[in-house]
Amino acid sequence: MITPGWFSQPYPPEGASAAEGIRNQLGRPELDLLTILVRESAQNSWDARLPHASGPVDYSLDMWTVGAGHTNAWRDMLLNGAPSASGNFPLRDCLKQATIQLLAVSDRGTRGLGGPTRADTAVGPDRDFVSFIRNIGEPRETPLGGGTYGFGKGIFYLLSKSGTVLVHSRCRTAQGHETRLIGCSLWKSYVAKEADDGRRYTGRHWWGDTSGSVVEPLVGHAAEAAAQRLGLRPFGPEETGTTVVVVDPFLDGMEPHAAAEYLAETISWHLWPKMISRADAPPAMRFSVRCNGIAHPVPDPRETRPLSLFVAAYEKMAGQEGSDVACRNPKRHLGRLGLVKRIMPALVPTHASRMLGIEDLVHHVCLMRPAELVVTYFTGPKPPSENLGYAGVFRADEAMDEVYAKAEPPTHDAWNPQSLERPESTFVQVTFRRITEASEGLLSLGGVARSGSSNVALGAASSLFSGLVGGAWGIGGDTAYSKPGSTITRSSRAAREEDGSESSPEPRPGAGGASRVRGESDTGEAYPYQGNTDHDRSSTPRRRPRVQYVGEPYFDDRGDDAVLVQEFLLPVPGSQRVRIELAVTLPGTGGRETDPPVGASMPTLIGWESADGMVDASEAYVIEGGESVWRALVRPAPDTMTEIAVKVEAVQAP
Repeated sequence: MITPGWFSQPYPPEGASAAEGIRNQLGRPELDLLTILVRESAQNSWDARLPHASGPVDYSLDMWTVGAGHTNAWRDMLLNGAPSASGNFPLRDCLKQATIQLLAVSDRGTRGLGGPTRADTAVGPDRDFVSFIRNIGEPRETPLGGGTYGFGKGIFYLLSKSGTVLVHSRCRTAQGHETRLIGCSLWKSYVAKEADDGRRYTGRHWWGDTSGSVVEPLVGHAAEAAAQRLGLRPFGPEETGTTVVVVDPFLDGMEPHAAAEYLAETISWHLWPKMISRADAPPAMRFSVRCNGIAHPVPDPRETRPLSLFVAAYEKMAGQEGSDVACRNPKRHLGRLGLVKRIMPALVPTHASRMLGIEDLVHHVCLMRPAELVVTYFTGPKPPSENLGYAGVFRADEAMDEVYAKAEPPTHDAWNPQSLERPESTFVQVTFRRITEASEGLLSLGGVARSGSSNVALGAASSLFSGLVGGAWGIGGDTAYSKPGSTITRSSRAAREEDGSESSPEPRPGAGGASRVRGESDTGEAYPYQGNTDHDRSSTPRRRPRVQYVGEPYFDDRGDDAVLVQEFLLPVPGSQRVRIELAVTLPGTGGRETDPPVGASMPTLIGWESADGMVDASEAYVIEGGESVWRALVRPAPDTMTEIAVKVEAVQAP
């Protein structure tokens, strides 16, 4: 039986790379380590997908604490032959802790780490093992792949507090399936005293079969038996793929389950193009996150705001509505762009979105190469309203893939034109310019910006000045909404006899469509109910129906749409019929329109929603008065200010 142990690499006479140099190849990225882990490892998994596979690539993140049944195996097996000084080999102290934490990154439906296990014999195209385990900086072999020079694998070592990982892989060889298991540690170079002299070591260590001149992975039954002793997940009979186990990971101060939630959301933000299905194909990748056996679902980008907006932009980009992006001098087709604008509530930023610079407003374009892995979110011009957002997707043309790949840092999270020579730098700069121009065109109202116009967001200005207009209310911005008043109507008896109805007053035109607000006089002073009554045929006094608004209108997500919600109740008992009156005002004008111009859209009533969530789409709807709160759901018209008035009339008893 093979007893695995450690081999520490001494400096050869011709020299070698020090561990510190390898660890520093990622530079000083702006993203945190967990985010880089998701991006780089998923990219590796995608590049390693099986050709002509019918199913998706399975990618999973698993965190767990080593159980009592496996703790001794980790300590006995992983400390055998290890360097004696903890300063040179911190895994020693890590394995002596009361608990051992692990984070495993796994893929299935990939080819595994195959090919020769020695770097000097890996002369053919199949050299996945030596590229990941032994060599540094090899150029990519996968056409249109996500990676470039393989520096991203350094994230596994940076994320481990001891710089140590175990690599468990299953691949196909000429003899059939083969399981491989090897450990790697990357810390720092050092000098060790040996006999009467010292010897320098690179700080790179490998754990495996040390019986030969070069440490080799455990293979076959030996690998499977060792993995079982360590509690690693076995491979199925026909499965191929790779699991990289990070020992004692940095979790950025988070508890394991909080880190799992963060990883699940990070997957959605950075890998959503691989999660969506197309008309002719299922999702390209399938993702899962678990912590101590508990699943943490990865948010569905089609159902999660604002990622659903990026999905819509992607589908527009890939369809006939997408636009071509080109450089005119030198002439070159750069890629495709899709942009989608939508009225939407303010976002509630999360840790994952903040990491990308997306806070409460979406005005970003997702950049990707043909591999359709998110590079970054380009920040476009801000919308004129705090209630308007837009998202875009730019996908580089296949012929331009090498140019954009060369513009990326080792973490693949930016396009830096300054790192390129002309004309390649010009292509990247023009890409940003074209995206900005298209975004500005999307946001233009009427297509013309008047000279001297303010750049202050209309939403913010409306919120600041709304209190200066008596009886007015408004959210403001590119789409602003005026809240009508609810007062006792003092219409003439002749009018009442003509239509048999009582209603809330018409909104008065003005700043946002001002009107008297709940129980207030025209001067803004509250007045009591005057006791106005009508008499039915039995001469029983009857109170007139009225609308009482509950709070201010607000935006809410309903499927793919953001709708305006006005809550109200009918305080007078009895059956009453409600209907809605909607009007629009163009920004910067005082005109009020209830009929749309040719080709223009108007706000529409979606329906009346009861307290239990049932929605009726009738234009006029009968409601029993009382204390129940109802909601009027309105789909607003873009690029307008919208006035809403809820009207009510009594329903005569038969």
